[in-house]
Amino acid sequence: MSLLITACNQSTKTTQVATTTTANAANSPIMKFEFENHDFGKLKQGDKVTYEFKFTNTGKSPLIITSATATCGCTTPEWPKTPIQPGEGGKIRVTFNSAGKTGLQDKLITVSANTNPAQTMVHLIGEVITK
Repeated sequence: MSLLITACNQSTKTTQVATTTTANAANSPIMKFEFENHDFGKLKQGDKVTYEFKFTNTGKSPLIITSATATCGCTTPEWPKTPIQPGEGGKIRVTFNSAGKTGLQDKLITVSANTNPAQTMVHLIGEVITK
């Protein structure tokens, strides 16, 4: 008889955890980018270009960015280190160095934050031409 009661209590705990997780997701920050892609067009090999991906926290709690990484060492992202309050905005500043690159380029920047899902991606694209 006590085994049956224990099983029911476990089921109740599982339901409570699921409800809490859903409530947390509804209140989580949301990172909404103005543009998720930027095409820098044609660029001479060796040139550097910088673009700022602007975003707004459209969620209900402060947005905390933990990292921003690029697919290549030639692309360097910088991000705000302080929390972005709901309704406020920020910028992910990305610099691409075309030294040693030729042809079409598509650099993916992965931004990790306390959002749901935890990662958001933006693209910096363009074409590097030889001098």
